[in-house]
Amino acid sequence: MMLLWHRNNFMKRKRFFSNCLTFSLVAFVSLGFMTTANSAGWGQTPDLPRGKQTDLGLYLTAAEAYKKWLSAPDKIKVLDVRTLEEYLHVGHAPMAWNIPLMYQTHEWDADKGNFRQQPNPDFLAQVRQVAGPDETILVMCRNGNRSAKAIDMMSEAGYKNVYQVTDGMEGDLVKDPLSVYNGQRLRNGWKNSGLPWTYKPDLTKIKLKK
Repeated sequence: MMLLWHRNNFMKRKRFFSNCLTFSLVAFVSLGFMTTANSAGWGQTPDLPRGKQTDLGLYLTAAEAYKKWLSAPDKIKVLDVRTLEEYLHVGHAPMAWNIPLMYQTHEWDADKGNFRQQPNPDFLAQVRQVAGPDETILVMCRNGNRSAKAIDMMSEAGYKNVYQVTDGMEGDLVKDPLSVYNGQRLRNGWKNSGLPWTYKPDLTKIKLKK
């Protein structure tokens, strides 16, 4: 009788551990699928501000973008859509083309507290001179807002493999009133990630206003 009890107890524990193993395996596979889907850029990144999200849903940090460019520097294009003034005086990635999404004006906008910018009417035409719709393009601006708008325009024009550099050239603002760096763009970004950058312009990579 005691032998039968031990045998039944052993079988119950065996089924219990078997079920736990099956559950763990299913959970692991599901987690791996979700991680792969996210790294492939499927859908929107939930913790990314809406203004930085794009229709294509392809995202890289500045550090990831540089690593991706290094994997195929002759095939992957880096596009900087800031104004020429920013590109020259704030600095830029040495391999980046400058095709401004907006041009700087000298008209003061009292409501926004800055100088107005006007759209570049030749933006898409200038992009087509640099890269075709099937090429891989990494797009950055100051911190990811203008580049998102640029990518959506490119998406509508048929471009498919365009990645948003989410932290841009300068990165995000430090939001700590106790920090001496409060309000400065020193969080992430190309310049703050130890990546190569320069003030020196390469005139062959600059699309000037007509």
